[in-house]
Amino acid sequence: MHRVIDHARRADGRLALGSAVLPRTAADIGLKVLSTSANHSMLWLGVAALLGLRSGSTRRAAIRGIAAIAGASATTNLVGKPLLPRRRPPAGLVAPHRRLTAPPASSSFPSGHAASAAAFATAVALESPVAGALVAPVAVAVAYSRVHTGVHWPSDVAVGAAIGAGAAWATRLWWPVRPVAHAAEATLAQLPALRDGAGMAVLVNPEAGDGAVSPQEWIGRHWPAAQVCYPGSGRDLVAEVDRLARRESARVLGVAGGDGTVAAVAAVAARHGMPLAVLPTGTLNHFATDLGISGTDAVADAVRHGHGCTVDLGTVRIDGQRTRWFLNTASLGGYPDMVRFREKWQRRWGKWPATAAALVRVLHESTPLELELDGRRQRVWVLFVGNGAYAPRGFAPTWRPNLDNGLLDVRYVRADARFSRLRFVAAAMLGSLKRSRIYVERACPALDVAVLGGPIALASDGEVGPRGSRFRFAAREAALRVYRPTP
Repeated sequence: MHRVIDHARRADGRLALGSAVLPRTAADIGLKVLSTSANHSMLWLGVAALLGLRSGSTRRAAIRGIAAIAGASATTNLVGKPLLPRRRPPAGLVAPHRRLTAPPASSSFPSGHAASAAAFATAVALESPVAGALVAPVAVAVAYSRVHTGVHWPSDVAVGAAIGAGAAWATRLWWPVRPVAHAAEATLAQLPALRDGAGMAVLVNPEAGDGAVSPQEWIGRHWPAAQVCYPGSGRDLVAEVDRLARRESARVLGVAGGDGTVAAVAAVAARHGMPLAVLPTGTLNHFATDLGISGTDAVADAVRHGHGCTVDLGTVRIDGQRTRWFLNTASLGGYPDMVRFREKWQRRWGKWPATAAALVRVLHESTPLELELDGRRQRVWVLFVGNGAYAPRGFAPTWRPNLDNGLLDVRYVRADARFSRLRFVAAAMLGSLKRSRIYVERACPALDVAVLGGPIALASDGEVGPRGSRFRFAAREAALRVYRPTP
């Protein structure tokens, strides 16, 4: 072991000296500025802010990158440096014009700059290979700049980069990456082929999304003959859609909006037996993503050729009242409260900061639910019900492999054990929920839930619904025909 360490030190010294004797070039100033700009990960936070301007994979890449930096920084600064202290290279190793104005005084091993750079670049690449390819050269330059400016040995950088890449890959344990794949499996169906939208009634939610797509302009260009409805503020959305569906000229319903709007229109389409065309103009568009709709042009092509499929819908009856439909998920417990706080704060703070603040508030104030699940008494923190089986397993349901299996995906976190929340969080972070007794998953065609206490609110497809004490969930097979590109 001593011989191995001695050989490694000698190689380290030769590499550092090889860098130190490089001739003076214009790159010296650039590397010095780049190294300084990465202090406290400010460079990566700025890049993350730019990536977050656009929804979708780049925004997910930014969030995953920040999370990876947090893990890498904690590992290097709280574990690596205190346990394995090392002197930095001598000040005279590199020429004065390459030295940093304020060189660090902490342990040299491992390099925190290299760890953060590798963590961010790897995390971005996991979500968006294109963005990752653009970020990677900058990350490599930041890592090398630490050797070039004489504040780290090459081995410090190599180990720091390995820690950063490992921290990025570790985020997959609690936030799995959705694979780049075709649309979810579903039974194909031939639907009415509409050339210019004649026979279609479209409801547009003008407040949905970030304004990247103008539904009004798009519909006017692709479906000029369609009947278009813009519901006013405070109007009953379901009543508006139902009125559209009853028109004699309407053979197909269309909707432009997010999952909440799409769910309302899908319920009417299912009741009237009408096909549905979905324009993904919301913020997240989970249902459209599972259909394989990558953009609005794909919808136009599917409607023009009549390509579609049949999918299941989830239903829930609250206290025996009228059946409500949901496309993606429904839940009881902390999530409805989180949605309520987010809607209260997002106009003032923005959606993502409001969501984070709402999550912290709910985790701090949440209380267990006393429920009966199919007649069996259970104490839970949150109950999740998905329309169809979600993947991956574990408490991070993200996508659906198929849309017509006739089953509900039921998941909940038990609250009848000591330190259940702490144990759940630990298992989620370590990717061991499958072996945890705190977390339960099962698939079933229907589920009866009785609340042992006061009424609680239901959240479905990102919207908070009515309160109730008895909930009957069920999967409705082949309930909806919907346009989608041919897989």
